[in-house]
Amino acid sequence: MASTTGKNRSILAGLVAPVTETPTVERGAPATERLSTRLTGLARVTSGDVKEKTLKLVDPARCRMWSRHNRRYDLLNEASCADLLESLRAQGEQEFPAIVRRVDDDPAFEYEVISGARRHWSVSYLRNIEHREIRYLIEERELTDEQAFRLADVENRSRKDISDYERALDYRHAVETFYGGVAQRMAERLEVPRAWLSRFLDLGKLPTDVVEAFGDIRLLRENHAREIKPLLADDDSRPKVMAEAKRLAAQQAACRAAGKAMLEPPKVISALKAVASRKPAAKAASRATVVSSDSGAALFTLVRKGSKKVVLELALDADASNADFQSAFQRELQRLRPKA
Repeated sequence: MASTTGKNRSILAGLVAPVTETPTVERGAPATERLSTRLTGLARVTSGDVKEKTLKLVDPARCRMWSRHNRRYDLLNEASCADLLESLRAQGEQEFPAIVRRVDDDPAFEYEVISGARRHWSVSYLRNIEHREIRYLIEERELTDEQAFRLADVENRSRKDISDYERALDYRHAVETFYGGVAQRMAERLEVPRAWLSRFLDLGKLPTDVVEAFGDIRLLRENHAREIKPLLADDDSRPKVMAEAKRLAAQQAACRAAGKAMLEPPKVISALKAVASRKPAAKAASRATVVSSDSGAALFTLVRKGSKKVVLELALDADASNADFQSAFQRELQRLRPKA
């Protein structure tokens, strides 16, 4: 979306008032200049032109993830947070604060993280694994759930380190929870095109077996859902696609467990499309009936050819006498032509 950045700023402005830190001056400046600058800054704060924000450094263990956080915390690792870990090591501190709100329903935590899961994971990693003296930088805000959802969304919408599928699940839950199931209402609130939002909602509705066929949800994109949607909408192809997806999911799981490369998304899509376009095999005119003797030996097979013909195939090597064949034949003839 070309205007995502501008719209993100607009949404953030509607969520919270503009904030800035209190201006500072160099230590070498004259005392009168420092006093003047400070008084000017205080005057701006008092007049409402500027609002101060209070940032805190806390133990990340005192912060839990918001239950509706749009990032899968369990998928975070050294690889997915490598850039952030490198920055934290180099600077020795966190540059941008996480957005949190206070909780009072669990004595084990003081805050829940609305935006900043990667920062939380990275700081925790450096503290617990590398034993670095670093704390989690947070900004506390008072937010409703709907405001928290919009803030988290606008902060992560243009980020590439959150997957389409994670975002899709977040949107799917939000449209029902906050917007009465009306996608248009949600699109207006988020200031995004209705069609764009619908594509993510479709992605969030994919069956579990189809999602698992990709092996890793981070590889699943909204354009994949567009290709799969018509296959699932067709009554003839849906059962075949679901069966193939289940097979692929098992194959992907086996590859992952063995440390082997998994099937890439384009090949998964191709496999699903191939099975969907496969025409069903022509049904046999009838099922074959095996006729056995009283002792259980297979004597012959009867195959119907239309409504008025039957083909009989004798098992000449059957462990039975001719009398057994004759008796069985008479019995089947009576069954097939009861009134003759």
